[in-house]
Amino acid sequence: MAGKEKLTIKRLIEEANYFCVSESKYKNKELYGITDGKAVGTYIEHKFEKYLNSKYTLKIGSSASGIDLPSEDIKTDIKVTSIKQPQSSCPFKDARQKIFGLGYNILVFVYEKTDDPKTETTTLNFVSCSFIDKERTADYTTTFRLREMLKDKANEADIIAYLQDKNIPADEITLSLLAKQILKSPPQQGYLTISNALQWRLQYHRIVELSEKIKGITKIV
Repeated sequence: MAGKEKLTIKRLIEEANYFCVSESKYKNKELYGITDGKAVGTYIEHKFEKYLNSKYTLKIGSSASGIDLPSEDIKTDIKVTSIKQPQSSCPFKDARQKIFGLGYNILVFVYEKTDDPKTETTTLNFVSCSFIDKERTADYTTTFRLREMLKDKANEADIIAYLQDKNIPADEITLSLLAKQILKSPPQQGYLTISNALQWRLQYHRIVELSEKIKGITKIV
């Protein structure tokens, strides 16, 4: 471990930038002809983790922990997705995640894949890379509407009705507790699109297209 420095969020963002630049120039033989987005994503994720591991002391997550970089000071999941449909899935813990965020940061790499039949290599051009602070990982529309409702002096019953209308996956007791929590500590504006399913489906269009500066979102590429 001697000689390795400790990974920090600042370093993680810097290294993601470096990785995007160098990887976008790399002629990759292993990914040529592969159309399975999950396989491409896993390959890039592991390559980035291996690169980080060669320079820093860090904890790499297991599938049990569910987060790629689970140490408390980093607590970041790495997502790699195609620009054709910038989305991924993540484990569903509870309905609260859609309103108050996932509970960890996300580093999302968005690539455009080009295969070259002459050289039988693939180039991954990273068209977007963003670090999303855990405070910003809630659902955009849900948090936007709830924040508007709170401005309009909504009460507990109004909020429960809205959550039911949006099919937030929770029973009545949980919805009541959620409504109380929303009234007590209003949610931050989220920037993901989170679809209800057995797993949350996260969509990143808004992050990719984001042009204004938002506290808690770092546009790396």
